[in-house]
Amino acid sequence: MSGEVATPSAGGPSPTGQALQYGPAQDAAPRPFTAGQLNRLDEALTLSSRETGLQFSVYVGELRSPSRAHAEALFERLTGDSVLLAVSPGQRNLHIVTGPESSRRLPNRACALAALAMRASFASGDLTGGIVTGLRMLSDAAGGI
Repeated sequence: MSGEVATPSAGGPSPTGQALQYGPAQDAAPRPFTAGQLNRLDEALTLSSRETGLQFSVYVGELRSPSRAHAEALFERLTGDSVLLAVSPGQRNLHIVTGPESSRRLPNRACALAALAMRASFASGDLTGGIVTGLRMLSDAAGGI
């Protein structure tokens, strides 16, 4: 199963109501997120980016080994003021990747604390809540524009 990098949608959710995508569309395959969860994730992405001026993105899906290198390769499609949360629930992997500009506002300690809180939510089975918590913590740490 592969994921897609999702960034905040301009003006809210897409017409299909799925601004955050998880892998290729397959009619028979179960979706890991409900429409409500997708809306919640989209809202968190949009608010984090709007409040900080940084471009937050989320990837949920399989990460090739070595997983950190794969997360960094995904980040290469983004800009230097971006922050990527790469989550692979099946592999139990989480990587937060920052660019040259975003790393000045998000020290490693802030990323580590966000990752710790996210993992606690993931361990209790709340993937959506964990991602939303991580986005909120990172945007709080980065501060406003």
